[in-house]
Amino acid sequence: MIQTIIFDMDGVIVDTEPVHHYAYYQHFKQLNIEVSHDLYTSFTGNSTKNVYQKIKDIFGIEGEIHDLVQTKRNLFNDAFDTKEDLFLLDGVEDLIQQLHLKGKQLILASSASKVTIERVFNRFNLHPYFSHIVSGEDFPQSKPNPAIFIEAVRLSNSSKEQCIIIEDSTNGIQAAKAAGVYCVGYKSENSKNQDYSLADQVIRHFSELKL
Repeated sequence: MIQTIIFDMDGVIVDTEPVHHYAYYQHFKQLNIEVSHDLYTSFTGNSTKNVYQKIKDIFGIEGEIHDLVQTKRNLFNDAFDTKEDLFLLDGVEDLIQQLHLKGKQLILASSASKVTIERVFNRFNLHPYFSHIVSGEDFPQSKPNPAIFIEAVRLSNSSKEQCIIIEDSTNGIQAAKAAGVYCVGYKSENSKNQDYSLADQVIRHFSELKL
């Protein structure tokens, strides 16, 4: 029986991607670099730290990773705090509440920073539903490395056979399967250029999810 549902955040609970896109490209403009759409898409599911490591390697950017990350984070936070049309994705709030009422354990495992996760959780009052939050900033490698999901399963005190992971990105799905966990691929209307072929199940709305 499924005891624990592990959620990704961006693209699964809330679509902050437009805010991230805005912040990244504002910063790319400041750095005077041109990042193609395909290259940007390949960053999906990576932590901000790992994105900037790749940017440094590709473009030879000067500066410390920490400083680059902080600049982007400040741009994101300013945009996030002023963006009024930011909502939870359709159906996910009902799913979270129903799972909680049924006594299921919910864990967040997101590549986002702790600061960003806290902003989202505070804005939408999600803390009461989740037993643990795992941030990608605590791991040296981002998804598709499975470390973040392996840690989420460990914290759950459930076996991996009693867990499922809900993911929307190629990297996230690969990480889930590398961790040996059943993966539900959430293919929303916001999903672009992601590969769902490894997912055990693909849904387009959370009402389709049957445990």
